[in-house]
Amino acid sequence: MSEPAHIGIIGGSGLYQIDGLTDITEHNVETPFGPPSDVIFGGMLAGRQVFFLPRHARGHRILPHELNHRANIWALRSLGVRFVICVTAVGSLQEKYAPEDIVLPSQFFDRTSQIHTFFGSGIVAHVAFAEPLCAPLREILFREAVAAGCRTNMGGTYVNMDGPQFSTRAESETNRKLGFDVIGMTNLAEAKLCREAEIAMATLAMITDYDCWKLDEEPVTSDAVIAHLTANATAAKTIIARAIPHIPTEANWPEHRALDNALVTDRSLWPAETAAKLRPILGKR
Repeated sequence: MSEPAHIGIIGGSGLYQIDGLTDITEHNVETPFGPPSDVIFGGMLAGRQVFFLPRHARGHRILPHELNHRANIWALRSLGVRFVICVTAVGSLQEKYAPEDIVLPSQFFDRTSQIHTFFGSGIVAHVAFAEPLCAPLREILFREAVAAGCRTNMGGTYVNMDGPQFSTRAESETNRKLGFDVIGMTNLAEAKLCREAEIAMATLAMITDYDCWKLDEEPVTSDAVIAHLTANATAAKTIIARAIPHIPTEANWPEHRALDNALVTDRSLWPAETAAKLRPILGKR
């Protein structure tokens, strides 16, 4: 019997539940990296097994730098998730992207001070990451977002900052002049870990503000962000429901074989404890 290829949804700011799930189950997954952000909710949606994780926990209780990304992705992978849709609130760095627009980024630029990997402790892996997001999954999301009437932009670079403070104007101007498209605080870690876990991932970047570079707009504040979150969350739910029937039922995209040429340490040298900890990631290797 082939391995399940379930769908995971990581909900961002304003998206703490998914409408339309049936046969709902709750999963308190224990991981070797600590607890995930919240209970993971399973259920059926459009005929597929879906698992939903609120990134910042219900009620938005976890700051970006406090997120246990390894626990989140390990937990989803342990449940058989092989496709992930991330929904994330971002600031626009370009005039053409307005609040409540959607960007489907294709690249990342890292401005964080954090390291995110499952590997180490005796097992070394270096995954290819030139194309950090899954192109076919982005295509599905783009097509369904346009069909749903959402203002949607394909491609672009997401610059990831630490936070939790928003950018200074100097930082915002620099990111804009470098040609970056949107800015956020969470998604790059998820992309790195999904690649290591052989999960195909794409991102719905939901624009809430113009960061602080746009002088004829008020600088970004939490109040300004929250004002757009409801509309963004409604759009995300619509797009996800439309996209799910078009996601393959088998895990046979290149992302699902990311470790084939990435594992450097000879199998005979793997520490038993590390290999056991990474069993959902390593699969049957």
